[in-house]
Amino acid sequence: MGQLALTALVTWYVVGRVGLDWTEFQRLDLAEWQPNLVLLAASAAMLLSAMFMNAALWARVVRDLGGAHIPVKQAVPLFMIANLGRYLPGKVWQIAGLAALASSRGVRPITATGAAVLGQGLSILAATSIGLGALLTAPEESVGPWGMIAATLVALAVLLIAIPPSFRAGARLWFRIVRTEAPPQLASVHGLQWLALYTLNWVVLALSFWVLVISFGVSAEIVPVASAFAAAYVAGYLFIPAPAGVGIREGMLIVFLTPHLGVGVAGALALIARIWTTVVELVPAALFWVRHVAAGGAGEVASHE
Repeated sequence: MGQLALTALVTWYVVGRVGLDWTEFQRLDLAEWQPNLVLLAASAAMLLSAMFMNAALWARVVRDLGGAHIPVKQAVPLFMIANLGRYLPGKVWQIAGLAALASSRGVRPITATGAAVLGQGLSILAATSIGLGALLTAPEESVGPWGMIAATLVALAVLLIAIPPSFRAGARLWFRIVRTEAPPQLASVHGLQWLALYTLNWVVLALSFWVLVISFGVSAEIVPVASAFAAAYVAGYLFIPAPAGVGIREGMLIVFLTPHLGVGVAGALALIARIWTTVVELVPAALFWVRHVAAGGAGEVASHE
């Protein structure tokens, strides 16, 4: 409860800084917010495909770390069910659930956990890279030098990942930061290809949000709007008390979108985006979970594919 209260307080502060209040919503003509159903469905399909791609990337990292080969059609249910843990305060439940479910596929917990931790770190870096567009296209007075500072740090991180010894050293440091044991096969892997794939994954995620925005008839430039989604995700993830980044992600999305779309439209889109991501993520995950329970255990999560 304390974590949720802190999340609410920080969200209220962030939203207050951009001047969003109920009167801004009252000025919106709700009759004009009728989505183009084809574009809305396309945005949901893109978002879901990116989630499935994320599952496939986790399975690839597991394999590269010396773990068992998990076919994509089996990795997707495991990953989506474990994602339900993101809606609990803290960031460990998703990883713990994934390790437990993956053990039924012959994957050692240390390998499954290591792949998830590495994947999260690389995904955050990829999202930050895409999110640079939100900083670099924002008015100078709102972000100051932060855009160039972030771009420099991202370039440095990519350079270090491109050098295998420095990547392995950085990966071990990341495991220490998150208090997780590093898998022994870490010494034999390279991270640049993983980073490229996670970046591609985030390109699809960012574009899916832009398609969502234009489905409501909002005239939106692709770079600042799409990248705002990635930047807001990073902010929500790094604020550990917020389950699934709730509140913080919406607040930062409003901050990044307001200079381009206005505070009222930005606020409405932030709420729509939360509903959109939650439905697209939870409905398939719930269906996979029901099938998992009906199958009688984790060992049969995907046995009836």
